[in-house]
Amino acid sequence: MWGKPITQVLEVRDLKTVFHTQDGKVHAVNGVSFHVEEGELLAVVGESGSGKSVTMMSLLQLLPMPPAEIEAGQAIFQNRDLVKLSPSEIRDVRGARIGFIFQDPLTSLNPVFTVGFQIMEPLRKHMGMSKSRARQRAAELLDLVGIPAAAERLDDYPHQFSGGMRQRVMIAIALACDPKVLIADEPTTALDVTVQAQILELIRELRQKLGMAIIWVTHDLGVAAGIADRIMVMYGGQVVEQAPIGELFEHPRHPYTQALLESLPGRHQANERLRSISGQPPLLMKDPDFCPFAPRCRHAFDKCRAEDPPLLRVNGSHDVACWLESAHAEAPNGR
Repeated sequence: MWGKPITQVLEVRDLKTVFHTQDGKVHAVNGVSFHVEEGELLAVVGESGSGKSVTMMSLLQLLPMPPAEIEAGQAIFQNRDLVKLSPSEIRDVRGARIGFIFQDPLTSLNPVFTVGFQIMEPLRKHMGMSKSRARQRAAELLDLVGIPAAAERLDDYPHQFSGGMRQRVMIAIALACDPKVLIADEPTTALDVTVQAQILELIRELRQKLGMAIIWVTHDLGVAAGIADRIMVMYGGQVVEQAPIGELFEHPRHPYTQALLESLPGRHQANERLRSISGQPPLLMKDPDFCPFAPRCRHAFDKCRAEDPPLLRVNGSHDVACWLESAHAEAPNGR
């Protein structure tokens, strides 16, 4: 029996985003390409400054322009290029077709409006609901994300909720208009471990129930391992590796991915010290013309310091940007 055909809901091609500063141009996102399939959870991982959040905010034009500028690239969603949409057109996409959960709910929620008002706002704007129907739906959404006595909490303000509950409110807002894609930008970073586990379990349940595509941005490979179908590793504003989750953990091909995995607890002998990645993240003040990881890489050779490797398909659905792997490559696959 044939399965349901796989459908891409979002395809990003060669995205480049810069920031114009007093010290010069910062190349924050350098030719990033990826796609997300219907119902898939793609985890985007990398250390701070790798370009994860800037990539996602570029898709919905959430960066202040200036100083930010999207210099090149496409983000194809429902046959439209998101980066070319006008301000009014992209506002119709945000919240309605693509939901976004930010890292800190306390700064994302407006402290002077009730949570009910903030959930009802997209329902009334994007879905044309009456006030009474929007309020009813807002209560349903709070119940969906696991807030007890949901209807009674609609008139409460953000400060009356705990950190974990505020993040649940943010998830309810992001889900309000049944988006095709949900982008979650490190939504559990500010939460303690117990609450983090509850939010991750909630995401698993909602994904199963609603079937949307999810992009989960995180610096934590352990979190990615627990929820993702596929993982994309970023470094220095570039994609350096992407593969199905099991394949990447069993057969990491890029030295940066290998180093990240070696730094995880539980992957060493009992008496062995945790390993760290020596050196510093790259300064992104110049257009990259060499591998950004070369200064920190124990395998780097002359070509790594002279040319930036393209993202190459090395095995089935496994892509890596590394000159060491170029001999095994099947074909270029964007970045």
